[in-house]
Parts: sequence; C-alpha cells; structure tokens
Amino acid sequence: MMQTFKMAFRDLGRNRRRTFFSALAVAIGLALLMLMASVITGEMGSAVESAIRLQSGHIQIRSASYDENKSSLKWEDLVENPEQIAGQIEALDQVEAATPRLFASGFLSTGNESAGVTIYGVDPQSAANDPYRNGLVEGSFITADDREGLMLGKPAAEKLHLQVGDKVGLSVNTSNGDVQEQTFIVRGIYSTDTYGFDVGTILLPLAKAQAITQTENHASTIFVVLKDTSFTNSVVAALQVPSNLEVLTWSDLNALIVEFETMANSYIAFFYLIILAITASVIVNTLIMSVYERTREIGILSAIGMKGRRIMGLFLAESILLAIGGVIMGLVLGVFAVYLFNINGFFIGNMGLTGFVVPDTIRAQLTVDKSISLAIMTFIVTLLSGLYPAVMASRMEPVEALRAEK
Repeated sequence: MMQTFKMAFRDLGRNRRRTFFSALAVAIGLALLMLMASVITGEMGSAVESAIRLQSGHIQIRSASYDENKSSLKWEDLVENPEQIAGQIEALDQVEAATPRLFASGFLSTGNESAGVTIYGVDPQSAANDPYRNGLVEGSFITADDREGLMLGKPAAEKLHLQVGDKVGLSVNTSNGDVQEQTFIVRGIYSTDTYGFDVGTILLPLAKAQAITQTENHASTIFVVLKDTSFTNSVVAALQVPSNLEVLTWSDLNALIVEFETMANSYIAFFYLIILAITASVIVNTLIMSVYERTREIGILSAIGMKGRRIMGLFLAESILLAIGGVIMGLVLGVFAVYLFNINGFFIGNMGLTGFVVPDTIRAQLTVDKSISLAIMTFIVTLLSGLYPAVMASRMEPVEALRAEK
C-alpha cells in the first residue's frame, strides 16, 4: 500500500503545474461551498435571533382569539391582568424577562408628511427592551410615567425629518373602533440595525398605550425572553395559563423564516451539486490525460505482471492525494474567504423588507460541523471522480498499450 502511494506521489510530480491547478480546483470548490453555507447559516441565524429579540420573544402568551395581523384591540382578544401573569412567569429560573406588550396600529404625522406605524406599548424597565435601550442613538429612553413621550426608529426619524424634542402627531385605533389623536414629543431615537423593523415601529410606555387605546389593564401578549433558546420546550411544559389563553413558541411565531430557511437549504443543495460537478470534471480530465500520457507505461506494468486491480489502485491513490491536498487548501481558503466576507459583511440596508425582520448587514457564520461535512463530501466526490480513469487504466490490454506512441 505504501509503495502504491509513493508511486502515485511520483506520478503526480511529473506535471506539477497540472497537479497544482487540479488540487486548486478542488480547493476553490470547497471554499465556495464553505462560504455559501456559512452565509446561509449566518443570515438565517441572524434573522431568527432578530425576530426573537425584537418581535416574537422565545414564548408568547396571548388570547386564543387574537389575530396579530389585525392588531386587534377588542378586550376579548386581549390578555387581562397581564402584569400578574408576567410576574408568575418571570419567577421561573429559565426566564430572563416576561413583560406585557400592547400592539396597535396608527399614523405618525408631522407637517405635510405622514407614515403608518406599529405601536409597541412596553414596560420601559423590563430587560426585554434592552435591544432598543442599547440601540439608543439620540435622546433618552422613555419612562413608565411619561404621558407625552415616544421612541422612534432612526429610519423613520430620517424619513420624517424628526429630531429629539420635536413634536409629532399620532393617530391610534382604539378598542371601540374610534381613532384617538394626540401630540407627542420625540424623547429618543433608536436603531436595532434592522431597517424593516425600525422604519415602522414606535415605542410608548405601556400605561400610556393602554390609556390612548382604551385598553386599561389589558395587553396583546405576554412577551417572554429566555436565558437560552434550548429552554423553550421545558418552560412551555411548566407554564400554567388560563384556558382562554394560548402559548406560542418562537418557531410558531416565525414560521415564515423557518420555511424560508428550508427553501434556502434546498436551493443551496442545488448549487452544491453544480460546484461539485465542476470540480469532479476537472479531476476526471486530469486523470484521463494522465492515463493517455502513460499508456506505454501501463502496458509495461501489465506485461511484467502488475494486476489490473493494482493499476486501478495506483490511479485511485493519485485521486486520494489530489483530494487530500485540495481539501486542506480548501479549508484554508474557505476560512480566509469567510473572514474577508465578515470584515464589512454584505449590506442590504433599505430593501423594503418591512414585516420580515432581517438585519441590515449579512454576516457569515462558519461552523465546525458544517466545515467537516463539506470537506468529507468534497473528498468523496474527488475520490469517486478518479474511479472512471482508474478502471479505464486497469482494463488496458498490455499489447495494445505497448504499441501506443510515446
């Protein structure tokens, strides 16, 4: 066996340039696979994380009749005494924060400009609001007893030409179907680096949101953030809520993202096949050329007694060496490509993706298990690519091979 690999290594060294570029083709193929996989993993992971921390939380408890697409404010669609329920849930060890939130729709207007917005009534002291608090760009965060202040996303502020301290009109739908209007003061401007969310979401203190929508002592949902996503099922099993309420997990609330991830993985598998097919064709071409160049040599080896299976093993050893070299170079190139990609990321910014929480900048996330699986897949494809040339060499007739021209 060792002698076979020594001969294979020597044969590959006969045409070092061709060998290098063949191994480089394998390396580039693997590096592309790693980059594509890491971009998909990073983007989907970021989308889920953003959706959890901004919109859905890990768990939500809300009325079974509540329709989030309509932001219903009817009392029968809301959670009664939400602070009491949230306090009970927050007492669980796995829970980082549990807080009531009230959602409503409205219009923000200033001068001759206006924009439709989603209103989040939040408890300013809750840790669940850290993404907005930590993303404060200007001004200060709202307080629980503020009756005239609101928080505005940076894209919305730029769109409406608003600054901290400016007055703005807010029209809000109420629980009885009327429209309530009031002038508010912009207390602060925040940015979560998620344009689709920031451009259409304003924050009000929960008490003020309940007052203006006439939903006192009610909330749309109990927003629950866990210390780790893996705790989701165990916390759901431990929750005891009234029969008129339902418990939804982050996967239930982000079904669109989960479906998109499944679709993306299906498409990425198609691109995997294309890249691997191109890589395989390069290896097949390299080894077939090697077979034709060494036809007389193969005939001599057959004539002195080397069996066909050993000749086949010799060419398979060459493909193994090409695969090893290509995979090692590919892992290095792949890690370097991901590093370069993540220096600035890929900025998508304002692409009109409202309603779908996607970070403004796409980052790649390279995982060890994915890198290993892609490396093994590339190695196997490269090895299989050498099978046809190896079989072709092993089936050559010694007499015909010896007659071949040099």
